[in-house]
Amino acid sequence: MTGKRSALFVSVCVLPFLLAEGRAAQAAAADAGPQARVPASVSATRHARLSTSESTSAQRSGGVIEDISVSGNTRIETNTVLSYMVVRPGDLFSQDDLDRSLKTLYATGLFKDVKLRREGNILQVRLVENPIVNRIVFEGNHAAKDEDLRKVIALRPRAVFSAETTADDRQKILDVYAQKARYAAVVTPQIVRLAHNRVDVVFQINEGPQTLIRKIAFVGNKAYSEARLAGVVSSKETAWYRFFSSADEYNPDRLKYDAELLRRFYLANGYVDFEVKNATGELSPDRKSFYVTFTMNEGIRYRLGKVDIRSSLRHVPAKSLRKYVELFAHQWYDGKAVQDNATDMEEILQSQGHPFAMVRPEIARNPEKHTVNLLFDVSEGPRRYIERIDVNGNTITQDNVVRRQLPFAEGDPYTPSYKKYAKQSLEDLGFFKSVSLDESAGSAQDRTNVAVNVTEKPTGEFSLGGGYSTDVGVLGNIGLKQHNLLGTGIDAGLSGTMSMWQKQADFSVTDPAFLGRNLVAGFDLFGIQNKYQTYQNYSESRYGLTLRMGYAYNRYLSQSWSYSLIRRGVGNTWDESSWYVLDQKGHSTLSQLSTNLVYDTRDNHMVPHSGYMISLGGDFAGLGGNERYLRGKVNAAYYIPLDNLMNSHEWTVSFRAGMGYMTDWGGGRHDIIDNFYLGGNNLRGFLDGGAGPRSVGYYGHSSEDLIGGRFMYTASAQVNFPIPFLSDMGVKGRAFVDSGSVAGLRVRRNLTNPVTDQPDYTRVSGDTLRPRVSAGAGFSWKSPFGLLNIDLGVPVMRSHNDRTQLLRFGFGQQF
Repeated sequence: MTGKRSALFVSVCVLPFLLAEGRAAQAAAADAGPQARVPASVSATRHARLSTSESTSAQRSGGVIEDISVSGNTRIETNTVLSYMVVRPGDLFSQDDLDRSLKTLYATGLFKDVKLRREGNILQVRLVENPIVNRIVFEGNHAAKDEDLRKVIALRPRAVFSAETTADDRQKILDVYAQKARYAAVVTPQIVRLAHNRVDVVFQINEGPQTLIRKIAFVGNKAYSEARLAGVVSSKETAWYRFFSSADEYNPDRLKYDAELLRRFYLANGYVDFEVKNATGELSPDRKSFYVTFTMNEGIRYRLGKVDIRSSLRHVPAKSLRKYVELFAHQWYDGKAVQDNATDMEEILQSQGHPFAMVRPEIARNPEKHTVNLLFDVSEGPRRYIERIDVNGNTITQDNVVRRQLPFAEGDPYTPSYKKYAKQSLEDLGFFKSVSLDESAGSAQDRTNVAVNVTEKPTGEFSLGGGYSTDVGVLGNIGLKQHNLLGTGIDAGLSGTMSMWQKQADFSVTDPAFLGRNLVAGFDLFGIQNKYQTYQNYSESRYGLTLRMGYAYNRYLSQSWSYSLIRRGVGNTWDESSWYVLDQKGHSTLSQLSTNLVYDTRDNHMVPHSGYMISLGGDFAGLGGNERYLRGKVNAAYYIPLDNLMNSHEWTVSFRAGMGYMTDWGGGRHDIIDNFYLGGNNLRGFLDGGAGPRSVGYYGHSSEDLIGGRFMYTASAQVNFPIPFLSDMGVKGRAFVDSGSVAGLRVRRNLTNPVTDQPDYTRVSGDTLRPRVSAGAGFSWKSPFGLLNIDLGVPVMRSHNDRTQLLRFGFGQQF
């Protein structure tokens, strides 16, 4: 009886699902067309009716089941078949028991056909087994890879074939194409029968065109036009220039994100009561395009009323925090600015010895006056200490590499800001696809366990590349790098570059935590050969070693040291070059100690958007070798985001300035290759080294030699902005004004007196601190073929015979 009750339970629970799957499979077959096979569930229904009739006949005759004979099973053991059945030898021929046995056998999914027949007092069970899947093939798919489709389907090779599972897999494939904005895709399962009861399952796919967004409409907007709001949301209407972008592809998840972007936009502009009532996408009848509609309620616009502070934090009176408030009364309410101010105050208090300080902004609306009163509530949050830190998912990276990036350790106070900085620090490593921090309760109420979850990504890099640069001409490069050597965090690389005017090889190793401490250490071995004939009348070679070391005082302040030992050579001079160039011929040895102190608050070191950077550096040459000089450099950069003004994260204003000076000591060689040079990257619109002192060649040849100087200053202002219609293609624009000058003759022999320096007198021009100024514009394009940079600089102020370069560009690709 126990077996019967179990079988009854299975049949009652499974039957509704079988019937539902049968209907789904029939619908799938209808959609698939005449090529699709008839699902097994349809066959099952047909045979069930036949078997029921036979069972009814059996019941009329009565009697006891003396034996059960099973036939047709080739892979499945007879005892296994009997275990699925409700009836047993010795039971009566019961209609209900036979029906339940029939249904439970079908429910296993192992059989394509089942028949129950009575012969005397013997119950004959005749089976047709479902085939085995030999292989699964996808045909016609281009937008989705085979491996991506295999991940979502349930069918597997060497598993039992099921028509219901095939129908479900068909729908899953359609879902994949829906995520790729291909709602017109058609998937037709085809079954190819093979010997030994095996089948190949072929999913024939007609991907169809992408279903793009034809129109984006906004309902309920009064303060801002549809064009203005269209610039806020990430979804875009389809256009010919968006062939490299996916913004015009319909995605339901993106609509939710767009609704949040609209909420943030209105909240940042004073609309505290704003809400998106609905965000819908309607598919056109031809299934080729979507119409997206955002329905919203703007509400009224609020200004800030009173801004107060309330502090219950011990030894921190409210008036002492007033200086940290960056908001003022009567300005339009900005939700983002309010939250940012609260976060800044919280971090300042935590850095001042209040690790559990919390700052919560509270607002009180006054709809009649259209004002919002703001209160910063400063209090001490719950005390929580870190009991245990678990690192999960680091299959390659060692635990200590992850732990040393965290701003906390076991036993330290735990605050939300620590969590934010820990995540950012781990992401900056570049070792992981994803990083998350989860909290769980510890052994006591004030104890917290922190789980650091990471997903590794490949950190090795083999690159072959090529391109063109105005500096070195046509170039090719090859490189082999490992940014996380053996999971230790050590960066090692070997690279080489060859071009028309330059050959370079470099081997470098950097340990970001040397000896397990806050110490960056590394070395470089390099060899460089430059043929400057494009703008200089000599060639130069450098072979040497650089030892590097650096450490961070805190999150913003760091210092680095380096020692370089370099063997240099100057040759290939022209016979008519100036004496200052001819004096460089031969070899020299540079032994130089350098340091650089940097204070950097930029949000991104590669593409800064906000913050500033100040660096102070110096070089001392003379620890052996032929050179004797001191060189000092100071550089600063300041970045101002224009997010609030332009409502776009792509607008940035930057100001950069620099200054350098070098002096000689101890009778060194005074080689001009160590001088400051102005032009190219630091003064667009001028040739590399083309602005500054120049010497007339021997015999008065027309081409002057660029000899640099001992003092240089630069200043630059630049606006980075999106280019209409091209931003989605990865094109960013910029407009700039550069200025600077270099002066101070620094040569081995001073031959500027036309009376006393005969016959080697060499005239020098351009040796003046009068500023050179250029203005222009350019753009960067992250194209599928590589990064392209083009700048057009027009000299506005220049010295006579300064060498200019209106167009400067570079292009390269790694693959």
